[in-house]
Amino acid sequence: MTKSKVKQEAVAIIDNQQHAPTMSDVAKLAGVSAMTVSRVMNGDSNVREQTRTRVDAAIAQLNYIPNQAARRLAGLRPIRIGFLYSNPSAGYLSEFLVGLLNQVSPNNIQLVVEKCEADEHDVEQAQRLITNGVDGIILPPPLCDSARLIELIAATGTPAVTVACGQPDPRVGGISIDDYEAAYAMVCHLVALGHHRIGFIIGHPNQSASARRLEGFKAAIAEKNVESAPELITQGMFTYRSGLDAAEALLGLPERPTAIFASNDDMAAAVVSIAHRLGLDVPGDLTVAGFDDTSLATTIWPELTTVRQPIADMAEAAVQLLLQQIRGQRNGTPQAPEHVRIDHTLVRRQSDAAPRLRPRTQFLAKVAP
Repeated sequence: MTKSKVKQEAVAIIDNQQHAPTMSDVAKLAGVSAMTVSRVMNGDSNVREQTRTRVDAAIAQLNYIPNQAARRLAGLRPIRIGFLYSNPSAGYLSEFLVGLLNQVSPNNIQLVVEKCEADEHDVEQAQRLITNGVDGIILPPPLCDSARLIELIAATGTPAVTVACGQPDPRVGGISIDDYEAAYAMVCHLVALGHHRIGFIIGHPNQSASARRLEGFKAAIAEKNVESAPELITQGMFTYRSGLDAAEALLGLPERPTAIFASNDDMAAAVVSIAHRLGLDVPGDLTVAGFDDTSLATTIWPELTTVRQPIADMAEAAVQLLLQQIRGQRNGTPQAPEHVRIDHTLVRRQSDAAPRLRPRTQFLAKVAP
């Protein structure tokens, strides 16, 4: 946007105002979200310099001054957010916590963290959080798919946001990527490299995202008209251990796949490990692709080609969605739960390549002397 255009828009906003400029006005002029404006004003170092410059310019154009009295009043009453988790991937959990903690201090949040096992004591622990006075709850996978948890939360009227749920419930807020499209895109990438025999490791069956990724895989395989065989699809549990078992099954086939796409990075890393143990070169003999882009993707060798699910950003966005619900409830203006779709990215690194073409082995019959 040119400087003259920015100035014209600023003048238009000021002319139409019957009140002092708001954060929403700044966001509109800068072409960003109100959450981004808040992050700039709170000195968040993760905001890109170009974005920070646009926001600062919009603040100056509108002569925006935050209502410090309101901020002090809000600061008198902290917001308590419960975070229930049950996830076997340490990398995923680490990324998620980073996103949550980035929002704690700027928004005067008290974060209450509870570990639980899905389908065991999840409802009891959620009930305890609600009884103890949390203002809202965030549910990452697999708890985001718990029908019993959602039922409890909806019945008590507690604001909640699910993260990375393949099929968000309309009664609670949701942040997710399109798992179907992400898996579809990865398979298309592998086919474009020349792979026609692609193995797939399914995620845990208790997560709806697993089913969506499997659907995306199958759709791309069918559309690209490459080999489709039941033995090329095997069950995983989103754990490294399950990835080892799945990789042994796929690489033990009489005709092994030339590429394996795992539903998360932990299982993809296990595939790389088994390939190395069998003396296979990655990616020379076997292409390996993962999903999530956790820190593990760049700490193994070779680094993983993967689908980047921006976990920390999704956690941050979940907090912002939850804050909107909580503040609306406190102000007597409750808001309908919102569902936000965040973009995924296919990140190509060193674990993929075109399949290596090898000449057929020729067996020479021994000739008797």
